[in-house]
This record gives sequence, C-alpha cells and structure tokens, in this order.
Amino acid sequence: MKALKSLAMSLALIASTNAYAETISVDNCGQPLTFDKMPERIVVHDMNMTDMAFALGLQDKIVGLTGITGWYKTSPDFDKLRGEIPELAPKYPSVENLVAVKPDMFFAGWYYGMKPGGDVTPESLEPFGIKTMVLTESCIHLNKDRPQASMDLLFDDVMRLGKVTGTNAKAEELVKAWKEQLSALEAKIGEKKGLRVFLLDGPADKPFTAGQFAIPDAMISAAGGVNVTHDLPTSWGRTSWEAVAATNPQFLVLLDYQTGNGAADTFKFLQEHPAMAATDAVKNKRWIGLRYEELTPGPANVAAIEKMAKAMYPDLF
Repeated sequence: MKALKSLAMSLALIASTNAYAETISVDNCGQPLTFDKMPERIVVHDMNMTDMAFALGLQDKIVGLTGITGWYKTSPDFDKLRGEIPELAPKYPSVENLVAVKPDMFFAGWYYGMKPGGDVTPESLEPFGIKTMVLTESCIHLNKDRPQASMDLLFDDVMRLGKVTGTNAKAEELVKAWKEQLSALEAKIGEKKGLRVFLLDGPADKPFTAGQFAIPDAMISAAGGVNVTHDLPTSWGRTSWEAVAATNPQFLVLLDYQTGNGAADTFKFLQEHPAMAATDAVKNKRWIGLRYEELTPGPANVAAIEKMAKAMYPDLF
C-alpha cells in the first residue's frame, strides 16, 4: 500500500495541458462528477460500456479494459475495434490493476466492475486521482429513489461520456439516430402491443431476470411487450418460478452467453421445468436469444429491440 500511496501523490502532481474552456460537470447517480481537464487515460469495464466508448471513437484514450473475457465471448467486430487495448483483469479489477496504468477516469457501475462496500469504489480510487463515471442503470443499488427504466439510461450515459471526452457532436448524432429508429419502430407496431414477455438469464433454481429499473424493462416496452417481472423493485434480481409461471408469459427473451448451445440450452431447461413447461411461450416455442451486450445499457440495445419486435410480431415485418 505504501507504493500505491506514493503513486497517488505522483499522479496528483501530473499537470495536463488539455484543460476545458470551463469546468465540465455531469450527473453521477444524483451527485455532480466534475472535471477541470479532459480525461486522457480511461479504463472501461464490461462490454456494454466499452461499446459506448468505441461508438464515440475513444480508443486512443482507453488504456485498459476490465471484465471482458472472464464471462463473455467477444464478436469479431468488437475485437477489431478493440485492437491492441489491453485487458487489465478478466473479471472485476483490483485497485492495483487500475492504478498501474495511471488512468484519470474509470467508467464502471455497481455490479459492473464495482461492488458496494468492495475494494474498488469511487471513494477508494479518488486518492489516486481517478474519477469514476458510474453507469446510471446501476445507481439503484445505492439509491432506491430512482426513476423506472427508460431508454434514457442509454441516451443519457452516451451524452455524459461525450460531454466529458469532447465528443458531444458524435454523441448527439448517435442518440438522434437511435431515437428516430425507435420512433419508426413504434409507428410500425402501432396498436399491436401487450405481449407478455419474460426475460431469463440462464437456468437456475430461482430465475434471474430484469425488474423495473433494468434497461430490458424499457427495451421490452419499446418492442411492444410487457415485462412480466416489471413489479420487481430492482434492476436485475431473482424471483420464483411459480410467480413467473403464474403470469403465463407469451414470449421469452433468453440471455445467450454463446456457450454450449447457447440460449437453446436455456429453452430446453424451460421445456423440462414443471412450472414453465405449461406456459404459452414454452408450449408455442416463442423465444429469442440475445447477447449480454444487447441486454445491458449500450449501443447494441436499439438493434436488439428491433430483433425482439420482429420475433414477437412477425406479421408486421
């Protein structure tokens, strides 16, 4: 720890010539996150947040990624965009992992690289000159007084990242295009809405799914469905099979980690489950598999909503 303290003092003395014309401040879970100079050395956790950074063309500022290969298979497109950016930790990083590359910003979230009361938190990184931008969806874990999920979870985070990195114009362009895509999709779906949808993150004794504060809740709604676990007062959490089966879902969204037979294995599990086998979605084999980065806040969300809508209402497309 003595070495870390010494490095923290050194980092605090480093001056940057890349100052803003004025101080930049963005919302960070209800608190201001303030920068007097543009972050030039960024570490990003998880595929979804990395996708946001890549969409803004920030590769030259990213000195490391964390939480990629420990859980997921990456796509060729992701690998191409990543290039030679190193992965500092395959799952959750340590303070030492982060401090070693001398970042001035860490983009992560609660249970997206940080845990409440864990070793890596905004407070533990602050002495090393590292500011932490927190994924908005994850704020619910520390502050229960949050609005229900909407697509603003994606839009606002991209705009925040664009603001502090000087890529405002690109962020605005992306968000404008996404909103136009969703408006066109809404018009196509029209009045044909209300399909009961259940999202499942893999086989388990108790289903792990999305509640009212997780972005899939908003995605399902944008695709013309109703999330049957909307009443769960959390982002991601567990419920019971009996409670899910009682809602008789008509369509399933299955998280596909692309191991084994992927989402097909999860559907087979549901076909053999005593409570779920009798539901309309399982009996009629109505489901879609989506990747992790498609179901966590990130640029892949909008295309994933269109995939869901086409699978849910094939007669409209």
